[in-house]
Amino acid sequence: MNRTKQIVAIVVAVVVVIGVATYFLVIHPLQEKAEQNEQLLELAEMDKAEMRNEYESFARQYSEMRTQISNDSLIAQLSQREQEVQNLLQELEQTKASDAAEISRLRKELATMRQVLKSFVAEIDSLNRLNTQLTAENEDLRQQRAVQQQRISDLNNQNETLTDQVAIAAQLNATGVVVTAKNKKGKPARKIGDVKKFQISFSIARNVTTQTGMKTIYVRILKPTGEALNGGGTFTYANRQLEYSIRKDVEYNGEETAVTVYWDVNEMLLAGTYRVQIFADGNEIGGGSVNFDK
Repeated sequence: MNRTKQIVAIVVAVVVVIGVATYFLVIHPLQEKAEQNEQLLELAEMDKAEMRNEYESFARQYSEMRTQISNDSLIAQLSQREQEVQNLLQELEQTKASDAAEISRLRKELATMRQVLKSFVAEIDSLNRLNTQLTAENEDLRQQRAVQQQRISDLNNQNETLTDQVAIAAQLNATGVVVTAKNKKGKPARKIGDVKKFQISFSIARNVTTQTGMKTIYVRILKPTGEALNGGGTFTYANRQLEYSIRKDVEYNGEETAVTVYWDVNEMLLAGTYRVQIFADGNEIGGGSVNFDK
């Protein structure tokens, strides 16, 4: 009986020794290695985040530099580099932190981008210094020219003033403009739905300084929305084409001349104010309006 207890004790002791040895020789090293791997992975994630921040910083700097220069070639280069940074940033986002080889490659690309960015900064600084120098050198020339240009400008202004005065004096003037909306019976319409025709009457005032002969009169009737009622054509005013509602040729001999024109309604009209503009010889010579509440 005592011998059996001794054997059991020996077996238990052996099992304990084996268990302890297994823990220290196998399990414990594996746990330490797993902890080390986890720590390395955390460091790799931190390294990846730092690289991401630097790539994003480079992209912002390229974008900001493009707004500070006007050199098309340099702007194109900056745009290309900014796109390359965005592409590398996208690759970094898709790369696992545990992929040491890819992370190493992207880190090398980052170092290259850092050097390229420095070269762009130096080039832009050089261009800015050169521009400042040229600006300073040209300032003296501009000041010298300024006196001469001012003298020339004064003479031109005097001539332009005289020319403008003559041109203004020669402009036609439409007076007594009356805008009337008529119904189908030819009487004044009270409601917008009853309007069948617009009648615009005015007089071209006496002007002995203007050139006499045939004058083409253009009349624009503007809807409440600002669009012209269609008259089928355009004319030139202030270097642009305007659509007219009515065109009429009038014989003008320098004396006051009465003019009446009509526009037949061919579209649905909206309530509101209808403004009339009258043009001749490239000038707006008068106008009027009529209002309909409904």
